[in-house]
Amino acid sequence: MPWHLYGMSTNRRVAIRKDGIYTMKNTKKLAMSAMLIALSAVLALISMAVPLQLPFGGSVTLASMLPIVLVGYMFGIKWGLGSAIVFAFIQMFLGWGTVSAFFLPGDSQMMWWKAVIVVLIDYILAYTVLGFSGIFTKKIKKPALALCVGSIFALTLRYICHIISGAIFFGTWAEWFFTDVMPGLGEWALSSFSGGGLALIYSVVYNGLYMIPEIILTAVLALIVPNLMGKYVKRYE
Repeated sequence: MPWHLYGMSTNRRVAIRKDGIYTMKNTKKLAMSAMLIALSAVLALISMAVPLQLPFGGSVTLASMLPIVLVGYMFGIKWGLGSAIVFAFIQMFLGWGTVSAFFLPGDSQMMWWKAVIVVLIDYILAYTVLGFSGIFTKKIKKPALALCVGSIFALTLRYICHIISGAIFFGTWAEWFFTDVMPGLGEWALSSFSGGGLALIYSVVYNGLYMIPEIILTAVLALIVPNLMGKYVKRYE
């Protein structure tokens, strides 16, 4: 027994030991979360070198959200949300060209309060919801399946955030999009919808161009990763 524990009651010694173990576990979680956030940032940076950017923002990445999804899966929703909001601010920094365009004079400039709301929805909220990836960890016993379903759920929440933002603030581009970019689908959309309905369809289609491939890619990798790295990719209590 360490010398500093002599003279203490058994309950007190147990409490100190538990506190020490709890602190060590949190330190480990913090270190692993930081590494996974860094990995997500690196994957996002590498993805920016690939010319898959859409004109109004959004791109298919090298599964850059999977490491954040892993945090929520391994450490729970609390740690997942904390890591996800850090990643949200990193994404804001990486996408500063798009973000700043909302506030500066030019074709993309908005009223300042609209620009703030767009940033809150498309960056802060859209990336923070990735932390909910751990919601199925205890409900689904198979690790690979739990991670896969969690990733689909979390990325779908992000997709919904972009749909809401796009329909409200970028819906005015719907007619141009369906006329010049996707005329085949546009003929049906323009004849079937108008106003808010057309804006919603536009947002679902536009954001789906990058989010649906991203969801599929992340879900497939989520099925593979636990089998390759089962020693590390596991639920930590």
